[in-house]
Amino acid sequence: GRMVPPGASAISTFLFARIPDCWVQMRTYTAYRLECGLRSSAILGFVGLPTLGFYLETSFSQGMYSDAGAMLILFYVLIATMPLWVRPKLLPIYILAAPFFLGEGFPIVWGNVERFFTEDIIPSPLRDGEGLMALGAWVGAVMVTEALPGIWNTIVLTQIALVATGILALLSFPLISNHFGGPVRRTSGHIFLVIARSTPEYILAYILLQLWGPSMLPAVVALAIHNGGIIGHLLGRQTNTLHLRPDAPIGFNRYSWELVPRLYRSFLAFLFYRWEIIMRETAILGILGIFTLGFYVDSAIQNIQFDRAMFLILITAGLNIGVDALGRLIRRKLALQTMPTC
Repeated sequence: GRMVPPGASAISTFLFARIPDCWVQMRTYTAYRLECGLRSSAILGFVGLPTLGFYLETSFSQGMYSDAGAMLILFYVLIATMPLWVRPKLLPIYILAAPFFLGEGFPIVWGNVERFFTEDIIPSPLRDGEGLMALGAWVGAVMVTEALPGIWNTIVLTQIALVATGILALLSFPLISNHFGGPVRRTSGHIFLVIARSTPEYILAYILLQLWGPSMLPAVVALAIHNGGIIGHLLGRQTNTLHLRPDAPIGFNRYSWELVPRLYRSFLAFLFYRWEIIMRETAILGILGIFTLGFYVDSAIQNIQFDRAMFLILITAGLNIGVDALGRLIRRKLALQTMPTC
């Protein structure tokens, strides 16, 4: 770290010591979050916003699969060319121009906003003045018929996807590692992992549901491909920082006895970090018809039962907070780190 002179204010320390130390990491993480923002924007098209996801869903619904493929290719090109159009000098122009490209949209009716927060999301027994006994019966009915089945399905799907993610990550990181193969194979591996981690799991699950029908399998495969691609990419980059002895084994022995043991703690750290994210994505995939918590939230909204929807959303948030806390506890107890050991 930098030496801070005595008497330096907290603001000066933050601006001239802390930020310069982590500036490179901040830029890298900001670029990563921008890519995540592009994926999220595409997903929001499935709920009606005019992004690429909206036109992709429309193309699939109307059977125009060639158009859907073109939308996917356009999305990959958009992400792959980010280093070309995301430049620091252009960011002020983007920020200033963005409000003018949002469109007019519909005006906000503040009366509806007030009614939503003061009436719609209030549990119906309290809203109707039926008392605490009726509220307890309402909570019990929602828990038995919707919350508990949704929690169970969400946890089961999350754990299966987590294991599949770990397996795929361990199998895929050699594709971009300098310790295996030549430049042609590594280039092919980079293309595969870019597609895997750039395709939003929601879009991938939607496509697989069209092919395989409604079940948990499309969700498991979609979550495993997306998250496994992310972790595999990170592990592959870390292997390129490792220096092996001249007499190090080659092939499978190098993979199993040299690289995996050195990366395993880092692998577990990434996996437990993605645990909460996979849980959140699993709940969201319920909107596609998979019986996770998101399915019951979406059903409540469609039935204009916003009190039930808010209750289930709070349960979903609590479940994610619990998994995140458990993941942090495990990483701390095992002293897991995201950098490879020597």
